[in-house]
Amino acid sequence: MSAVPQPRQRTLLPMHAAHLDAVMAIEVGAYAFPWSRGNFVDSLAAGYDARVLYDEQGGILGYFVAMAGVDEMHLLNITVAPSAWHQGHALFMLGALADLCRRRGARQLWLEVRESNDRARAIYRRHGFAEVGKRKGYYPAAHGRREDAVVMSLAIEGAGGGLD
Repeated sequence: MSAVPQPRQRTLLPMHAAHLDAVMAIEVGAYAFPWSRGNFVDSLAAGYDARVLYDEQGGILGYFVAMAGVDEMHLLNITVAPSAWHQGHALFMLGALADLCRRRGARQLWLEVRESNDRARAIYRRHGFAEVGKRKGYYPAAHGRREDAVVMSLAIEGAGGGLD
């Protein structure tokens, strides 16, 4: 009889400036056109919802940054360390973000993703996001070119806060 694998323990905590060295190491390892340290500093200074995902040994597996709006949330960055891909961490963080949306009364969660990023688009679709539009030339690309973004949206069920 084989042992049933135990789920990994993960902890999602607020991101602080002290996390930025580890966050930047993941960011530059994951993207050809990463966010700058200044993007993260500005996001924290603006009070955006930013979380860091830890494993059971205290290592950082990933993070997300989201901006709240009126009745909505916009996911600006979600990244899993390449060494931790294919282990369900992105879906875990998306679930936590959806819960945060519910607590904040956000009825819609929006994001943009590179048109060429089939893996991320599939993860978002698995989580219930729908592709609702495109932004032409949204992302930088190789050789000074630009790449379109696919706009995706998730209706947040159970979000309240209004006087329906």
